[in-house]
Parts: sequence; C-alpha cells; structure tokens
Amino acid sequence: MRISEHPILSFRQNKEVHFTFDGKEVTGYEGDTIVSALHALGIWKLSESPVHRRPRGLFCAIGHCSSCLMRVNGVPNVRSCVTPIEEGMVVESQNPRGDLYDHV
Repeated sequence: MRISEHPILSFRQNKEVHFTFDGKEVTGYEGDTIVSALHALGIWKLSESPVHRRPRGLFCAIGHCSSCLMRVNGVPNVRSCVTPIEEGMVVESQNPRGDLYDHV
C-alpha cells in the first residue's frame, strides 16, 4: 500500500521504526507519520463515530479534523496524521465515547 513510484516525487524508505498499534507490533519508516505508516500496512480504520460506531479513517491529513485522534504513549487526542512515528511508540485507537475529552 506504500507509494513507491511517482512522476515528480521520490519516496525513500529510510530506517525501519518499530512501534505498537492496539497491542500489535508494526513497522514503519523514519519520516512516516503514524497514519502514513498504518496506511502503508493496510490499516485504514483509525476510530469509530461516537453515535453509530461507523469506521473513521484518514480525512484531511493536515491535522485540522478529528478523524485521526489517537492515544499515543498514554496521551489522548493526538493528531496521528501529523505525528511522526518513533521507535517503541505505543499507539492506541480511542474509545469514541470516552477518550475524546479526556484531557480538556
């Protein structure tokens, strides 16, 4: 699922970075955001809508919407579309009914 060729842009695969997502060890590359690494692995569902529990995925990719909010290293409401992955990082989907306002 990772873009490898483009007529204008180049995509180098840098050093591998290992992190966990919902308890499973996954791998991305240095320079990836959380969402870009997950997307490359075929993981597109990031959360669920609060009322109807419909799947939510990447929407704006620039940190302006709330579709990518996740708990990162215990901190809720992190915008995972603009947060770079780090070695050993712990990323978790949020409970749409409880976590969205944990840190207000």
